[in-house]
Order: sequence, then structure tokens, then C-alpha cells
Amino acid sequence: MAFKEKWLEPAAETYDQLREKAKTAFDNRKKNKIKKSNPSEGLFKQVDKTIKLLLDNPKHPSLKTHAYDSLAHPYNPGKEKVFEAYAQNNTPGAYRVFWCYGPGKGEITFIAITPHP
Repeated sequence: MAFKEKWLEPAAETYDQLREKAKTAFDNRKKNKIKKSNPSEGLFKQVDKTIKLLLDNPKHPSLKTHAYDSLAHPYNPGKEKVFEAYAQNNTPGAYRVFWCYGPGKGEITFIAITPHP
């Protein structure tokens, strides 16, 4: 089942920043005729893939999705769970995507996209 996406402002801002950094890096790389991609490009590609996998199948094994207790559910605090999915693994400061189901049926809300502390 494919889910519809909703974004809270912190997640949307981070996603947009990562996309913009990747685009700038790509443009500079092409302008300077460099073949090897920039880490910013790779990070955005990983985060974008995670978002797409979550919308298609939140239980996809590569996401390592699990409940995360330190964030409150934005729509139903105390009753519903917030989840963490891996965008990166075995990387210092690996990025994570925090999300929840809702507010409506068949929807996923992206709460935050952050590097792991």
C-alpha cells in the first residue's frame, strides 16, 4: 500500500536544505568537470530513498524501522507511536528519519530528519 505524505516544518526544512546542498554540489561538480560525486549528493540520495521506501512500505527491512519513545506523536501524544527509520548506517552522524502514521488513514507524517547523535 502506498501512503500519502505529510510534512512537519522541521522535516520539510531539512529535506529542502539537503536537496539544495546536493543540487549545488552537483552543479559545481559538472561545471568543474569532476566525476566523483560529493558527499552532499550521496546524503540526499540516501534520505530521498528512505522517504520513498517509507511511503511504499514502512516495514521494509533495510529501513530498520522501530518505535522511538523520545518524541511525542504530533497528532495523538501518549497514544500513538513515533518511529525511526535509518537513512544511513555504520556512518558517524548517520541520518535518521522520524515519522508517524496519520493524521488520516493511509498517511505518513515526517517529523524530523536528523543526524544520529
